Amino acid sequence: MAAAHDLEMESVNLNMERENKELEEEKTWVDGGGKDPPKGRKVHRIVSKWMLPEPVRKTYLERANCLPPPVFIISISLVELAVFIYYAVWKPQKQWITLDTGILESPLIYSPEKREEAWRFISYMLVHAGVQHIVGNLLMQLVLGIPLEMVHKGLRVGLVYLAGVIAGSLASSIFDPLRSLVGASGGVYALMGGYFMNVLVNFREMIPVLGIFRLLVIILIVVSDMGFALYRRFFVPENGSPVSFAAHIAGGFAGMSIGYTVFSCFDKALLKDPRFWIAIAAYLACVLFAVFFNIFLSPAN
Repeated sequence: MAAAHDLEMESVNLNMERENKELEEEKTWVDGGGKDPPKGRKVHRIVSKWMLPEPVRKTYLERANCLPPPVFIISISLVELAVFIYYAVWKPQKQWITLDTGILESPLIYSPEKREEAWRFISYMLVHAGVQHIVGNLLMQLVLGIPLEMVHKGLRVGLVYLAGVIAGSLASSIFDPLRSLVGASGGVYALMGGYFMNVLVNFREMIPVLGIFRLLVIILIVVSDMGFALYRRFFVPENGSPVSFAAHIAGGFAGMSIGYTVFSCFDKALLKDPRFWIAIAAYLACVLFAVFFNIFLSPAN
């Protein structure tokens, strides 16, 4: 009992020290004449708690600003929404829950029969299979992607996102080679994978109680989204359009490798970190194998 009481008191003292430290930093920033308004400063403090381990939060707050704003995630989300509206409204469907004929004839989706059209390995992310699909992906990438882009900026977030998208289509072409592929899940799972690994590795420094909550939220989202993807793959009617789910898994692995190294280098030069080049080398090796497989070994040939 005494040991438990001591641990509880130690935890309380640590939390109080953190709060006092943050208040002192806030007072110093105000006295020094900060550029952001108080509300903006509060937003940056909340973002730093959720996105960064404690040792680098002060560095982020010292140089935090919204320039450039999170343009990448917002722009890609608007394009995905516009494409969905086009196929749902201008290409009439029987219902919006699962768009079948319209998207399967799209020049944007990844289709095994048209793998020579290389842009499809990326452009498939713009097309979604229905309302649940688009809403789920947009919600996840906006809620997670905007704070990540506020901290790491668009170039790094875009790198992770597109790495997940490409990994998703290439993995689908290997492990589910006869199925079409739509949706931005590869990119979304890459962001989630990178963030998940950072929370896991820096668990004690990213507020333990909130850390547990964040992990549970990520797991809940992944389970529900994978459930929908598996349904679309295995349980659609015979006249429906089964869609591959391999992009989810491949995107997650891309995020846990490249995404983790990118998001853990907030205050470091990314190109000087050997972990980044190891992750890139492993990623490129997988890409080359996938290209070789598609040219010489694929059942879809």
